[in-house]
Amino acid sequence: MLSTLSISNYALINRLEVDFDKGFTVITGETGAGKSILLGGLSLVLGKRADLTSLRVKDEKCIIEGTFKIDTYGLQKFFEEHDLDYEDSTVIRREILPSGKSRAFVNDTPVTLGVLSSLGENLIDIHSQHQTMQLTENDFQLKLVDALANNQKRLSEFRKDLKTYRKAEKELQSLIDIQSTANKEQDYNTFLLEELEKAPLKAGIIEELEEEYEQLNNVELIMEQLSKGDQLFNDEQIGVLPLVTEMRQSLSKLVDFGSNYKDLFERVKSVLIELDDVSSELQRLQEGVEANPDQLEQVNNKLQLLYNLLKKHNVGDIAELIIIKNDLADKVFETANLDNKIATKTKEIQELEVVLEAQAVVLSEKRNSVIPQLKKKLESDLGLLGMPSASFEIKLNASETFMSTGKDELSFLFTANRGGSYGELKKVASGGELSRIMLVIKAILAKYEKLPTIMFDEIDTGVSGEISNRMADIMKDMSADLQVFSITHLPQVASKGNHHFKVFKTEGKERTMTNLKQLTNDERVVELAHMLSGKDLSDSALAHAKELLNAAL
Repeated sequence: MLSTLSISNYALINRLEVDFDKGFTVITGETGAGKSILLGGLSLVLGKRADLTSLRVKDEKCIIEGTFKIDTYGLQKFFEEHDLDYEDSTVIRREILPSGKSRAFVNDTPVTLGVLSSLGENLIDIHSQHQTMQLTENDFQLKLVDALANNQKRLSEFRKDLKTYRKAEKELQSLIDIQSTANKEQDYNTFLLEELEKAPLKAGIIEELEEEYEQLNNVELIMEQLSKGDQLFNDEQIGVLPLVTEMRQSLSKLVDFGSNYKDLFERVKSVLIELDDVSSELQRLQEGVEANPDQLEQVNNKLQLLYNLLKKHNVGDIAELIIIKNDLADKVFETANLDNKIATKTKEIQELEVVLEAQAVVLSEKRNSVIPQLKKKLESDLGLLGMPSASFEIKLNASETFMSTGKDELSFLFTANRGGSYGELKKVASGGELSRIMLVIKAILAKYEKLPTIMFDEIDTGVSGEISNRMADIMKDMSADLQVFSITHLPQVASKGNHHFKVFKTEGKERTMTNLKQLTNDERVVELAHMLSGKDLSDSALAHAKELLNAAL
């Protein structure tokens, strides 16, 4: 519900702040007084685009602020999704700067116009000539049928499953596309993988092979030097071991003469143990060294294979080759497994289709069950609004594809004349007829859906007398469940309002300004009398105005 509207520096409005209440609110005023300006300002709060022509004083910013009570609207999820602070009494502010830039805020949090517009659709439904044309759209007509059929929960489940179905369809197509590309690359990837799998890929392998290659390639030199070392260690005349052994024996005779001699003896003894171990290692290595041309060739081939693979894949070490091998293995496996994935996804889609088909059938059955009731209600209410011969032909036709509303295409045809040919609303209904049909439909929707505040902008244009009374009664009945505004030129409609505001202009020294004022009962009598007789008030006009107001109250 719109509880407060504040406008400053907008068009002919200098400063305006007004409070609204629930129920039926009427807004009147002479032609050109500024009712469209008021609507324009409200539209800016709801996300309409603005430009510099909106500024009354060009070097000052325009600020429009609306306070909405939204505790019964179920908008908490919307606020969470857009990271906004939820308040039962939410404040929306719109600023238009002299530079032409525009800013929007919800509870002081900056938002985009897209978010503001989406929120605005849940707050106020401004009924205008443009909005009347929505009546001719199939989605809107089907929404009316679904409201009577109480299909909201069923539609929610259907759309949830349809979203899953559409996602599965995209995933299936993606798998098919991948398969088409992968099949072309599969042979090449398999070749590369097999080549890498044949190579001895492990950390440090190149260093190991290079070391082995150097040993095998220099076997004669190694054998020669090991033999020479063995000779230097063990020759009886000049060998290191015999000489050190002799030294140890000499020093053993001195150990009893002092600790310094004993320490020296122990050191020589330790050296001898180490040298003896080195000598044994030399002999072991000599026994293990032999020329092996075949092994040399194998090591060389492995090294060349690894060098070539590093160059081929443009990497610097074996670890990167291992990563490439694993990636290729995944690709080859995925391609080989695509047929199974495609089959699984196809089965999933088929199962979802069964579910959706069943849901679509229920939706269709519920719709068909209420169409006779809807037809009767529309024709009956329009008869009271001066269209006694109005008739509808409402049918459901099955579609081959799933839509967001099921598989029904609605044929919503109309004729205003008895025996006339049925046709689409936009082709056979006049503007006045469309307005009355829309009013009746909004009244029906108000009983079945939680609608936001509705503002009717001269929906009663072109009607008078009893018909205008009936239109006013419909709007007042609607206001029992929601906040209803009506901008009107008809005293019959204005008299039925729970609250009455007047839009008027005042002439200043330099500027004309638009204002909005809530009328007292006495002021309402005068305003209704003006609407009945014009500027010149007569006693009969005042009496008629009092009669209208008393009858309404």
